[in-house]
Amino acid sequence: MLETIKYLIGWPGPSGFGSKSTAEQVTEARGELRSITAIITGGTSGIGAETARVLASRGARVILPARSMKNAEETRDRIVTECPEAEIIVMKLDLSSLNSVANFVTRFHSLGFPLNLLINNAGKFAEKHAISEDGVEMTFATNYLGHFLLTKLLMKTMVETAEKTGIQGRIVNVTSAIHKWFTDDVISYLALISHNKSHFDATRAYSLSKLANVLHTTELATRLKQMDANVTVNCLHPGVVRTRLTRERDGFLTDLVFFLASKLLKTLPQAAATTCYVSTHPRLINVSGKYFIDCNEASSSKLGSNSIEASRLWAFSELIISKGSKAAFDQFNHLEF
Repeated sequence: MLETIKYLIGWPGPSGFGSKSTAEQVTEARGELRSITAIITGGTSGIGAETARVLASRGARVILPARSMKNAEETRDRIVTECPEAEIIVMKLDLSSLNSVANFVTRFHSLGFPLNLLINNAGKFAEKHAISEDGVEMTFATNYLGHFLLTKLLMKTMVETAEKTGIQGRIVNVTSAIHKWFTDDVISYLALISHNKSHFDATRAYSLSKLANVLHTTELATRLKQMDANVTVNCLHPGVVRTRLTRERDGFLTDLVFFLASKLLKTLPQAAATTCYVSTHPRLINVSGKYFIDCNEASSSKLGSNSIEASRLWAFSELIISKGSKAAFDQFNHLEF
């Protein structure tokens, strides 16, 4: 009850910010970001677009990858209209396709830009069952696997940028509190829904993908520390806000639920606050492998912080990338940890 009251009134936590804080407010401490180059996936609408707007308004160079170049260009134009000096570069990317991710990274590297900040924000809630071109359930492919490969392929550039500039790199995974709903074996359920439509449940598939984002953060933080890289990774729950993520679930029931829960919903500036806080705030220097809610450190699920499960998912993901989904599903039972 007390936590709900604190949320409703926006009571600030140890960071000095709370549920009512906005992206503009949490980035004031960092000031100008003219030395920062950021990639923001899912930056053409909702939380991602507000994140892009605020970071660009602070001077950051922002790369907007998107499936729809039209949407990306429209987002860029809106930001530039408000902030004429903003540097926004749009590029083609379909996160559900590993080939598209690799092509995007090749094009990005050809530009010769440094990379200080990677915000893995894009999310998909697929009401209908679908399989990606790589043979993986579509929600998992888009929300997690594409981001896993994207991060892997950009890591060298991020480490080198941090070494050259002395500015600590940051990787930010946008997950959801719904990751706590999934408590079963990650790979077994993924194999089930990737091969058998009858076992697919949209909400469970979404919670699985969001748990995978948390596990990715857990394992990557360990690896970055072992590399002695001047790069951190953290994940966050942005809060509940009605965005295009729910576009496939529009209808009377959805409208009713959002109306009844309206007092718990955040505005877009509030929903983007935690992403911007984790991405830019000075007090998070050297903080890595953590989970944040309302701009304050919180606890992820027990499974999300399980280092063995995180290592297992990482190895499975590497198998998909290197040998394909069929080989990965066939071999995962034989992995040793």
